Amino acid sequence: MSMLNATVKSGVYCSYRPRMKEAAMNTTIRQAVLAAALLSVSLIASAAATVTYVNPDKMTDVPRDRADRESMEADFLEHFNTLAARLPAGQDLKIDIIDIDLAGDVFPRVALRNVRVLRGRGDAPRIHLRYRIEQNGNLVSSGERELTDMSYMMHYSTMNRDMYSYEFQLLDDWFRKDIVATR
Repeated sequence: MSMLNATVKSGVYCSYRPRMKEAAMNTTIRQAVLAAALLSVSLIASAAATVTYVNPDKMTDVPRDRADRESMEADFLEHFNTLAARLPAGQDLKIDIIDIDLAGDVFPRVALRNVRVLRGRGDAPRIHLRYRIEQNGNLVSSGERELTDMSYMMHYSTMNRDMYSYEFQLLDDWFRKDIVATR
């Protein structure tokens, strides 16, 4: 293996990947995620979700890197559109996210990127949101909720492969209990 591909420091083998190639790959992945989100929005034409992040710079726990935050916002928008598709035809879901505390804690300074560690002790997902459901510009229902699940690691998540599976499960439970059950 050439010195361009690997280096050895203090007896530890470290693989080397040029940052330009990694950045191009991350950009391609981000573009694919945004394209998928836009496609899902166009497929769900009868029900729409509008998501607004109220002061994201002051939120408890969102990615600080702009690209990572945009990716998170696209994932959440796609999930809210999936929930909005369960509303009766012609109704729109409007969400204001006031605060987010993602499941786990972030440990920065890992060689390649930050690592989120889930312990199940005081690191539960928490989402504070306001919602409105409108039909033809008229308010159908509204409310404000602080969602949390302190026993989030005890529940089996059917979405284990999603980066935000615990947060999505929290939103699914809220939607089923507060929105669908009242219809």
